[in-house]
Amino acid sequence: MARWTDERGPATDPGPALAPLTLPGIATGMGQDGSVTTTPPVIFMIFNRPDTTRQVFEKIRAAKPEKLLVIADGPRANNPGEAAKCAAARTIINDVDWDCDVQRNFSETNMGCRLRVSSGITWAFEHVDKAVILEDDCVPSTSFFRFCAELLDRYESDERVMMISGNNHLFGLGAIADSYYFSRYARVWGWATWKRAWAKYDLNMTNWPEIRDRKLFDQFFPQLSERLYWKSHFDLVYRGKIDTWDYQWFYSMWANSGLCAMPARNLVRNIGLGRADSTHTTQDNAYSLLDAEELCLPLTHPRTVLASSDNDRLDARLRIDHLNVLPYPVNKFGSALVAKLLAWRATRLSQSR
Repeated sequence: MARWTDERGPATDPGPALAPLTLPGIATGMGQDGSVTTTPPVIFMIFNRPDTTRQVFEKIRAAKPEKLLVIADGPRANNPGEAAKCAAARTIINDVDWDCDVQRNFSETNMGCRLRVSSGITWAFEHVDKAVILEDDCVPSTSFFRFCAELLDRYESDERVMMISGNNHLFGLGAIADSYYFSRYARVWGWATWKRAWAKYDLNMTNWPEIRDRKLFDQFFPQLSERLYWKSHFDLVYRGKIDTWDYQWFYSMWANSGLCAMPARNLVRNIGLGRADSTHTTQDNAYSLLDAEELCLPLTHPRTVLASSDNDRLDARLRIDHLNVLPYPVNKFGSALVAKLLAWRATRLSQSR
């Protein structure tokens, strides 16, 4: 039976809890190799888009986590009609109909992306030790939950691994022999982590001036374009010029030499790209081509816990080229990459028909 806890206001001031409400449901699923799996706790971050919230919620509902922690920001005072949209998105959570402990942390006022997401995740890890994290526009495949569950268990005590991503942004061009590889990069359109890793999160990027001046992150970025990209963005975030939370997580990972487990296939589709109501991704881009695919199970694991330098170099080149030329990251790769991207996309489309 579902159990409900409602916390109002910012995570630091939750306010009174509502009486619990119980509903029937199921909690476990069967893996393709015959093993019984339980979906890890899910942190679900929502705001003002009930249509995308519904799509992600239905994927969570199918996975039936035993714990669901919902974080919501409040409407902006200068946006007419936003309060109704926020309310509609929050109402979707009432449709939990499986055995689930539902905890809600809803802010009545708008905290902004930086404070709402960071404080919300911190609040969630006061209740659980590990979790899958989904935003309201990140629609996962079925195997995403199994992938996260298995790796959350496997690397729970391995301080080298700080997160598990559901994203693969190599457009089918990477050489990946196993079900996943390790990367220096962090992708957060559907991911998972542990309380022990989030404890290293530094919202204020305290040591950034020293790290920047001593060029301590240069070891991660052999290309000058990469170094300039991250330096400029970290400077802007450090000075409070970008209202965000995720660059601080990237910073925290690199400051602690952390690794991210990346799947061999892209497991999460971002349906918020190119929408006018998106907070940061209001322009469509090449990553909107990426569908949520399924991984073959059981998983095959890398024999070493080391960053895949060749895949990271490819990831970096694709990202920088994508920033330079929209909608496809082809600036330095030319017609050969265009052909590969189009062939890859055509294959995926034909398989889905």
